[in-house]
Amino acid sequence: VQLQASGGGLVQPGGSLRLSCTVSGSIFSINAMGWYRQAPGKQRELVARATSSGGTNYVDSVKGRFTISRDNAKNTVYLQMNSLKPEDTAVYYCNANLRRYSVTISSDYWGQGTQVTVSS
Repeated sequence: VQLQASGGGLVQPGGSLRLSCTVSGSIFSINAMGWYRQAPGKQRELVARATSSGGTNYVDSVKGRFTISRDNAKNTVYLQMNSLKPEDTAVYYCNANLRRYSVTISSDYWGQGTQVTVSS
């Protein structure tokens, strides 16, 4: 199983970025997919999460600015980030809780991380 993330970069405050993460491999089902971030000197935190049934949740600091969405046919999760602030600067990691074929339990898998820098 691999999670391939893309879309990070450098953007000015108030700008937008869209992150994408595609899951590939021998996958039976995907439960929740989400994005976490880790800023220098801080712990990794959940940014947004989307369940297989369409439910979403966000950390308070991004509500109204970020939108998570899924394309289940493509095993892809997106994070649309608008009105970016310097405090959004971090490495963003995608996460998927999924079940592989021939395995009876679900586990968490992580992408490689993509840097988002918000600076003028």
